[in-house]
Amino acid sequence: MPRYTAHCSSDFRSADMAEVIPFRKPSPKEKHKGKNLCRHGHHKWSVDTKKQFDVKAGKLVTVYHCVRCGEKKVTSH
Repeated sequence: MPRYTAHCSSDFRSADMAEVIPFRKPSPKEKHKGKNLCRHGHHKWSVDTKKQFDVKAGKLVTVYHCVRCGEKKVTSH
């Protein structure tokens, strides 16, 4: 019987290797990047097309979400 060691098969090792994630704390500059405008009410609104109908009220609604901070606002028609 042949013996299998860790150095004989490079394909086996590459399948088990995972992607390395850097474990460092983000700096305050990176953490709050782009949110300064949102704090002062200048959001970057984008339309969310997944939910267009409110079941309880029976109305069409438009859901907006801010690209920078993730805040949502809903308007009914």
